[in-house]
Amino acid sequence: MAMTVHVDVVSTEESIFSGLCEFVALPGETGELGILPGHTPLLTRIRPGAVRLKLPNQQQEELVFVAGGLLEVQPGLVTVLADTAIRGRDLDEAKAMDAKRSAEESLANRESKLDFARASAELAAATAQLALIERMKKRGY
Repeated sequence: MAMTVHVDVVSTEESIFSGLCEFVALPGETGELGILPGHTPLLTRIRPGAVRLKLPNQQQEELVFVAGGLLEVQPGLVTVLADTAIRGRDLDEAKAMDAKRSAEESLANRESKLDFARASAELAAATAQLALIERMKKRGY
């Protein structure tokens, strides 16, 4: 039996995943992070992108989109506190394309630095959603 660690992925609205995993990968602030059982304690921010969860006795990874947040690694527990989290199978490509278009328009017509920051964050989230949708299509999810 493979070693596992308990993982919780939660957003401000709901718990998206709670269970045992052999491996967790997600977009950290400075690059891709891989978490295995026994990982050193860690607290870091995460960027928009895919959280990949390798469940025991399951070939395909579970995928969850996160739009930023925090990662906390403790002995025996990994917690992903996401600003927004959506199960990969629940992503809507048309909605993500609309959000990307809207963010690009906001960037072109910005009025202030706050508008620029908000539009940049929205664009990063929409682009990450579309990348995850494309990855899922290629893998046959």
